[in-house]
Amino acid sequence: MDVRIGITQSMRELEVDLGDEVVRETLKADIAAAMANDDGILWLTDKKGREIAVPTAKISFIEIGSPDAPRNIGFSV
Repeated sequence: MDVRIGITQSMRELEVDLGDEVVRETLKADIAAAMANDDGILWLTDKKGREIAVPTAKISFIEIGSPDAPRNIGFSV
């Protein structure tokens, strides 16, 4: 499952490819809990085990992709 995070005052977005074991509803609950506090930090762990921390005060949006959606590679549409 992929997650795309918009960062305020940044032209680029953060894209994180989460492992297949991630449960969508649990992820949404974790995001909501982190976003409840302006001084909070959202922690995510990608497929390779890397941990990513994003300060919630800098998040402009979060998009959770479908776990079943095919991933495009290269110039495909």
